[in-house]
Amino acid sequence: MPMSDVLTVLDAFFAAEAGYITAGGPGVADFGGMAAHLAPDVVMHQAPTLPYGGVWRGHDGMERFMAAMSETWRSLEFLERRHWVDGDTVIVANHGRLTARATGRSIETTLLQLITVRDGLITEFRPFYWDTAAVNDTLTPSTAEK
Repeated sequence: MPMSDVLTVLDAFFAAEAGYITAGGPGVADFGGMAAHLAPDVVMHQAPTLPYGGVWRGHDGMERFMAAMSETWRSLEFLERRHWVDGDTVIVANHGRLTARATGRSIETTLLQLITVRDGLITEFRPFYWDTAAVNDTLTPSTAEK
C-alpha cells in the first residue's frame, strides 16, 4: 500500500477510537467505525501492568478492549502524531493527553505504537508506553478521592 493510504487508514481509525472513548464506549458509541479499519484477525498487545493489559484478538477482542479502555479513560486527546512507514509496518509516535474516568486526572505522555496494515486493514498493534507507572498513578484514586 502507498504510504498515504496507510496513513489514511490510521487517521480514520484513531479518529473513530477517540470518538468512541469520548462518547462513553459500549452501549453509547458505535464500534463499527473502528471495526471498518480492522482485519478480522487483528491482534492488540497491551502492557500487562495496565488495567486493560493483555492480548486482545479479533473484532470481538478489540471491542472488549475498547470497552475496558472506555471504562478507564474519559478522553484521548492527540496533541502531536508522527509516523514512519516501512512497507506494511508503521511506527506511530503519539504525544497526547489522556483523562481518567475514575479520577478526572489527566496525564500528558508519549506512546509509541508498532502497527501493521495489510490490504487496507490494521492487523496488529504493539503499543509501548513511555511510563506505565505514571499512567497507573493517573488512574488510581488517591485516599482523598476514595
